[in-house]
Amino acid sequence: MTRKWWKEAVVYEIYPKSFRDSNGDGIGDIPGITEKLDYIKDLGANVIWLTPIFKSPQVDNGYDISDYREINPDFGTLDDFKELLKQAHDRDIRVILDMVLNHTSDEHPWFQESRKSKDNPYRDYYIWRPGKDGKEPNNWGNYFYEGRGSAWELDEKTGEYYLHNYSVKMPDLNWNCEKLKADMFDMLRWWLDMGVDGFRLDAVNRLMKPAGLPDSPREPTPPVGVYGYVVDREMCANQPGIHELLREINQEVFSRYDILTVGETGNLKSDKALEYVQEEQQQINMVFHFEVAKRPDLVSVSQFKDVQKRWYGIVEQNGWITQYLSNHDTPRQVSFFGNDTAYRVESAKMLAALIHTLPGTPYVYQGEEIGMTNVDFPSIDYYDEKYTVGKYYTMVEAGADPEEALASLKHISRDNVRTPMQWDGSDNAGFSRNTPWISVNPNYRAINVTEDLQSDDSIFKYYQTLIRLRRENEVLVYGDYTPVLEEDEKIVAYVREYQNQKLFVIANWSEVNAAADLDSMITDFTSCLCNYTESEDRNTLKPYEVRIYCNQNVKLNV
Repeated sequence: MTRKWWKEAVVYEIYPKSFRDSNGDGIGDIPGITEKLDYIKDLGANVIWLTPIFKSPQVDNGYDISDYREINPDFGTLDDFKELLKQAHDRDIRVILDMVLNHTSDEHPWFQESRKSKDNPYRDYYIWRPGKDGKEPNNWGNYFYEGRGSAWELDEKTGEYYLHNYSVKMPDLNWNCEKLKADMFDMLRWWLDMGVDGFRLDAVNRLMKPAGLPDSPREPTPPVGVYGYVVDREMCANQPGIHELLREINQEVFSRYDILTVGETGNLKSDKALEYVQEEQQQINMVFHFEVAKRPDLVSVSQFKDVQKRWYGIVEQNGWITQYLSNHDTPRQVSFFGNDTAYRVESAKMLAALIHTLPGTPYVYQGEEIGMTNVDFPSIDYYDEKYTVGKYYTMVEAGADPEEALASLKHISRDNVRTPMQWDGSDNAGFSRNTPWISVNPNYRAINVTEDLQSDDSIFKYYQTLIRLRRENEVLVYGDYTPVLEEDEKIVAYVREYQNQKLFVIANWSEVNAAADLDSMITDFTSCLCNYTESEDRNTLKPYEVRIYCNQNVKLNV
């Protein structure tokens, strides 16, 4: 297996708007991140991933970019970013940026030019089509359920429609346009030449659209189905030409730098992922799949184990994978995969142990390391996130009861992970000295960084220990993975082995005790790490208990 720094890394994802406000305007910013680099260093993460910081109208919290080479004024200046980059590198922390290549803001100069006329030089930067039988070019619905739901918007000036798979304010780019590609390649090199260490590539498997842009064959999707639209995310995912395009981007840009590239790839299963990440394919390093984190309410313990086994097959075939249970688009992991009340600390530690000992590069989302939970906002007025608000009003317009509509959305809203970082128990959780852009989770006085740092048995301290264990033992990076107890409905267990190092991990993913014949399984191991202070019965695992056993060659300077 080829050794790479990004395989050995631990990545800490930062949502800048909600991380730390340095100037008191209620919005997190780049200087605020710089202030907290020592905190990240102390945690042990050695890469930070910043969600979009570029100039943007903020229709979709920065994923609608109006200038790829300017910093959004809410976050600071380009000089602020360069200082962050310098300070991070001085601490041996690399920095990767969230890059949106599928679409721009409709305020981007390219789109402003594109819509002026059918023969404008920038017309082909976007996807324009005439209507069909007095309606939109096809039956696609937009992913945000905006308006009546179409993925097409009529532009009165030229009488044609432009495609926007996301918001009407976020037109899709046309990657069949050579001029667009040249401009994009130049922009990516510009950031890398500045010293950026890589990119998280948003919706990267959606860059190519199906030939001819045909109707979706599926039935119309509620609630926008009443208007005949189909929200079919597979229509623009993994289409012919995507691998050739990514190979070209890699050849022209990525391969010329020692960087990390990770793609967000919705609607991608393990049997197709190798085509993106196998080293011989020369495209990207790794991908985020949605088989677990995107719909945690549908994932059982046995399904989780099946996902891990299938995706490990990619590692065995010279590819690489990621490990994560939460990010800026998902619910808080302890609220969905664990128990955020009676067993908040225990389940948070158990989930962390899995992510840091399973094969792949672990990603930690801000606040996860202190066990931050979902928020329970009382009305839709508290929500900011585009999908939640858009779908709520579309459901209500279609006849749904408002309270039931909100209840169906609040537990999966992306705003659950976008509430401000909880630094301490002071007003606004130490995030800002003024009112934050979105309300703080009311539990911040009990759950915050200051509280965790003062406790030797905290979730934060447990994360530190796990990260050190992984950093000091190659078995957790390059080791083979062998699942055991595969039929058990409560227990996740596996062996990691590399050269003369060997670990055995066993976790009870349930709220009741679970039995396992450990006496016969750990004859060659000694106890390395546990999330309970003591275990009364070696063959009984308490709720959300995780134990890590190791042989004598594993370094235990943890």
